[in-house]
Parts: sequence; structure tokens; C-alpha cells
Amino acid sequence: MNQSPALAPSETLAGFAALLRDHGLAVGVAEQQAMLQAALIVGGLQEPRLRAAWRAIACHSAREWRLWPDLFDRYWHPERLRGQVRVSGQTRPGRDLRQAVQQMHDQMDAAQQPPTAAKTAPQTAADAPHAGAGDSETGTPRAQGGASRTEPLHQRDGQMWLPQELGALQRLARQITTRLKPLPTRRWRNAPPGRRLDLRQTLRRSVAWGGELLAPAWQVKRVEPPRLFILADVSRSMESHAALFLRIARAFALEAQARVFVFHTRLAEVTPLMQRDSSAVQEKINAVTAGFGAGTRIASSLGEFARVHARAQLRRGARVWIMSDGFDTDAPEHLAEALRALRGHGARITWFHPTRQEPAAAAVLTAREHIHRFIPLASLADLAAARPVLC
Repeated sequence: MNQSPALAPSETLAGFAALLRDHGLAVGVAEQQAMLQAALIVGGLQEPRLRAAWRAIACHSAREWRLWPDLFDRYWHPERLRGQVRVSGQTRPGRDLRQAVQQMHDQMDAAQQPPTAAKTAPQTAADAPHAGAGDSETGTPRAQGGASRTEPLHQRDGQMWLPQELGALQRLARQITTRLKPLPTRRWRNAPPGRRLDLRQTLRRSVAWGGELLAPAWQVKRVEPPRLFILADVSRSMESHAALFLRIARAFALEAQARVFVFHTRLAEVTPLMQRDSSAVQEKINAVTAGFGAGTRIASSLGEFARVHARAQLRRGARVWIMSDGFDTDAPEHLAEALRALRGHGARITWFHPTRQEPAAAAVLTAREHIHRFIPLASLADLAAARPVLC
């Protein structure tokens, strides 16, 4: 496949950078400039070296390092991909790495010409700070007029998230996870400065010393982090908040091994979807929130959760986080019964609601005594503010 002359190489590199950003890699203007310089130095004929140089620039974690080969081939060598053919009514120019790098060299040579000639030269990625604002697949610009407005992190409540915002959310989830108090168990584990002598292991070690007890083994009480369950309401009334809730749920599914459920008129577990180490986070969130139910049966969903899904794991110290506005089509007293059953297993219930005021639904008011704490969650700033009490 050959590069179309209508598509400038800087735009091709910007499209590749946009694809990387769509899959969670933090590739900004500085990274694009470094990739452009690497392409000019290495050249397009030495693709393995250029591929390795770009990988070192764009990848900042083990996950991104693993994703790189697939993303590179997906953009520059789509003919190598099998089983991923998409049919559409649109055509787009191909991408050839060698031709793109050669055209970058031509552009740099043209930039060194007199100013009259330089004015007609195509703009490079280094001169276009917003070159990465286009869509990597369709070429549709995400911002017009050479500028874009991005809401700050504490106001991010829409569908699209930037990589740095996802990273900040992940760090916040990690900080909250470390604050969850571990629970002591009846079991013991080996530890050098222990409290109890492990007689069996000590006798085994004595064989190497001719029966002398010169290497005692010690044990301490084993502690485990509390089990965390997150139930997110994806009913019609929560349509504008479900994306934020699921983003937060996914962060805790990765950091705290939380089990994630969604509910409207029925309950479904989406933990494997949230924990899958895939870069298509946006597609996951959209897929889960695509089919909103017309009603909400919170009490029935909580009852099914306790009886079927978490029956063997609900025990003392378990955390159950419910993310909902509290409007329930079941009878108001049923929610109190469902929460009472969860409390009977020893679970600690925290209710996250999308408003500054506590939920005014009749079902929630009836079950107020069974809820440990209400926390507003309309933005990530609310989650950060609740960090001291989520323990």
C-alpha cells in the first residue's frame, strides 16, 4: 500500500500518535517531536531500528510495551492483521513508513530554503502543536480552529478521557486501596521476625545441621485485604453518570481486585471485562452503557447479588460500594430488607450518589440505617475528597 500524496507525512505520524493515545499511551507534542527526529535520523529503510526507537519514546510501562507491536502493525502494516477485516463505504489512503520518512526528509530540506519557498512547504508535526488532535481512523478533527478545550480532571464527566487523566484515576485508586484496612485471619504465614515457632519447618531445617535446632522458623498471623464489591447503576436515570462510575470501578478492579457488577432491571457481572488488560477502555465503557434499562430494580439486584454471585465471599469486613441515585421501582421496604441481608453477612455498605445532597428516594430513606456512609460522586474531585473516609 502506498502513501497518498494528499496526506502529508506529518499528518500520518499525527494519526499514529492519535491511535496510540486512543489506546492509553501518553503521546503528546513532545513525544511526536521526538518520534519525528528519530525518523529523520534513522530513516525509513531501517524499520526495525525506527520501530525500537519509537517504542522507547512512546511506551512508559510494561503494559504499553506489550501493546506496542500490535498497535504499530495495525497502523503501518494493516495487511499483516488477520481476522480483523472491516467493511465500510469509505476509503482512506494507505500508510507506508518508508515513504512517510522520505517525505519528512524532503520537508526538512524544503524548510531550509529561502522564506518564500518555506511558506509553501507543508507544516511538520514539530510546527503543529495540535497536529495530534485528529481522529486516527477517520481523520475527523476533534477540535476546530487549531485549539481545543479540555475540561480539567476534577470536571471530567464525559465519555472521552485523556491518558494523563486515566493515570491520575489509577493512582487515586491505588492510594485508596492502600488505605483499606487488612483483616486478620486464623491462618499463619512464615516470616523471619515471627511471633510463633513453626515446629515442623524448624525440624526440617535441623536435618542440615545434624539434628541441631540452629535455624528456627517463625510465623505471624496472616492478614488479607477486604473483599471489595462495586455495583453500578446503569439505568436510564443514571445515563449521564454511568461512564464515570464504570471508569472508577475499572480502576479498583485493577488495583484492589474488586468484583464489578452493573444493574438496571437485572444484575450482570462485568469483572472480566473490567480486568482485561486491553487498551480499548473506551469501547468497554461504551459497550456496557449502550443498553440502558428503562427502570431500576435495586432491591432485586442486591438480593440476587447476595444469594447467587457473592454468597461465598461475603463475610466480615467485606466492602460493598453501591453507585446509584437510589430511585427504585421495587417496593421501598424491599431495599431495606436487601441491605439488612448484606449487613447480616458482615458487609460494610457505602452508597455513592451523583448529587451533592444525599439521595431523596423513598427506598433509600427507608434503608438509611443499614448504610454506613453516603458519599457524593459527581466527579473525580469527589472521589479524592472521600479518600480519608474510605478505609
